[in-house]
Amino acid sequence: MLEGSGFDVKDLGTDVAPEKFVHAVQENKAQVLCLSALLTVTMPSMKTTIAALENAGIRKQIKVLVGGAPVTAQYAQQIGADGFGENANSAVTLARKMVAEYAAQVPA
Repeated sequence: MLEGSGFDVKDLGTDVAPEKFVHAVQENKAQVLCLSALLTVTMPSMKTTIAALENAGIRKQIKVLVGGAPVTAQYAQQIGADGFGENANSAVTLARKMVAEYAAQVPA
């Protein structure tokens, strides 16, 4: 959905280590990181990934969006994500909003 909406997407696949996300964010100068969980047992890795971004000193440079069947807005807030998408369409809308906010903050 994001790719079809004009975003440059780097799909890292499934079961990705937090350090790999950190490297990809740095290498690609990403503005938004989207994390999805299909099972409740994979949800803790979202929190671990956000912590890895913080430990790398780049958390303030990236917006983190989370979603997936077991994920809730409450969980997104609890782990420090910047947003929650209840489905792919809402994720696109939220990503567009966050990129616009990012662009507004960057000096011309």
